[in-house]
Amino acid sequence: MPRRAGRVLPASFYARPTLVVARELLGALLVHDSADGVVAGRIVEVEAYIGESDPGCHAAAGPTPRNRPLYEAPGHAYVYLNYGVHCLLNAVTEDHGHPAAVLLRAVEPRDGLALMRARRTREGQPPPLDAALCRGPGNLSRAFAVALAHNRVPLSGALRIEAGEVASSDVRWTRRIGLTRGGDRYWRPVVAGSAAVSGTRLWNADARPRPWPARA
Repeated sequence: MPRRAGRVLPASFYARPTLVVARELLGALLVHDSADGVVAGRIVEVEAYIGESDPGCHAAAGPTPRNRPLYEAPGHAYVYLNYGVHCLLNAVTEDHGHPAAVLLRAVEPRDGLALMRARRTREGQPPPLDAALCRGPGNLSRAFAVALAHNRVPLSGALRIEAGEVASSDVRWTRRIGLTRGGDRYWRPVVAGSAAVSGTRLWNADARPRPWPARA
């Protein structure tokens, strides 16, 4: 049965404080309609990166050719190559000229699982478990066939995010992970209990993001 399309999140959704966008992306559906087929999944883990004062953000060094999309219009993809291996997918947020984005870290697969498995399976190895297909930003991008060619594309076309939600009682704010600087910020909201969530699961006891950035 063909997948029923949902309401695509408009650019105005992303033109808001990054921590608000990060929280409300949980439960939304990431969809990629490619020549190979359609894949879709529920977003269960993201990380916020906010401005030149954030040591973990690519904008910390100021504008560069690589991070230029962060300074541009909200609602577009910022895709970069991490360690020369994985393409990582971010949604640009806030106003034009205010560099910020939300990194998509994990998705619960919903549609196109066979295609995801084919993309994720290494030769001679068994396919990953379904819960692990899109666990971690590199695996997510591979399963969804996200490439550098998607850098700067609006997240409203073939690669898009459709509206969804999750109860506030199921959301936890955790420390960002995999960073040499800025790992003390609780700017990584996750859906508690989801088997697709990656990395450490140390919750913020206050159930709120901290510290609050200057522009939040």
